[in-house]
Amino acid sequence: MRRSVKSGFAEIYVRRAQLWTGACLLVIFGGGCTGTVSPSSRMVSQPPGAASFAISGTVTPTAGGSGATVTLSGAASATTTASNAGAYSFNGLAAGTYAVTPGNTGYTFNPHTQAATITNGNVTGLNFAATAQTGPTSSISGTIAPTAGGSGATVLLSGPTAATTTTNASGNYTFGGLPNGAYTVTPNESGFAFTPGSQSVTLSGVNQTGVNFTAAANASGQAHSVALTWTASTSTVTGYNLYRSTVNGSGYTKLNSSLVASLSYSDTNVQPGTTYFYVATAVDSGGDESANSNPVSAAIP
Repeated sequence: MRRSVKSGFAEIYVRRAQLWTGACLLVIFGGGCTGTVSPSSRMVSQPPGAASFAISGTVTPTAGGSGATVTLSGAASATTTASNAGAYSFNGLAAGTYAVTPGNTGYTFNPHTQAATITNGNVTGLNFAATAQTGPTSSISGTIAPTAGGSGATVLLSGPTAATTTTNASGNYTFGGLPNGAYTVTPNESGFAFTPGSQSVTLSGVNQTGVNFTAAANASGQAHSVALTWTASTSTVTGYNLYRSTVNGSGYTKLNSSLVASLSYSDTNVQPGTTYFYVATAVDSGGDESANSNPVSAAIP
């Protein structure tokens, strides 16, 4: 049972987690969704005659922004590389909810991810600040087996540093140069489901190896899941809880068995043809839990 809010923790609840998602929020989290993540910018095509818009911004200073990889997720997915001045843009977008996440080896970003909602116009000024890592760095590595599902799979890293990589022919992957903090690692390969769907890894100056996954061919050839990310509370919190329901505003069931230390979560237990509603809460060291964030929905095709 959730304990009542104490006045000493008011800021946690005033600045509660802002949760967003869309149908198969990040395409790499659901092989059955349309589109793929590619090394260069690629937009999901829109129906003829449909209005299209853009999301743009800068990553500064140029030391961290120049050549940074910027990932778009949500109603469409793509990656692009920031210019020498740190400028980036995604064009040809339909109305909908998106998220933008920068990444560059040796840098952390503030904020880690930003949400952008397109209604009937372009979204500009979605900017990020890059900070060079000054503390110790380490790596996260593992293997996806068997090679039928592991070779060439995409692996997403979220946390203080966001990145994507592709496994080699043996299913091995590595993320290097990472600052300390809590991360989430999630694999994807079209037509395969993974066990576990994602793993949480906390770095404290020591390399973390053996973050492994098992791939199994999906009987239908389509594996669906929903990736959730949210903005960190500005107060000191121990972690977050994620809740799901098939009814907007009621009947929420907690998804995580233990507090989520990172700012992302992958719901891999979803059914085709179902719409889910999600909310997030923040929990402090005393176990006090915030009110629900605003609900967001994910329609599984």
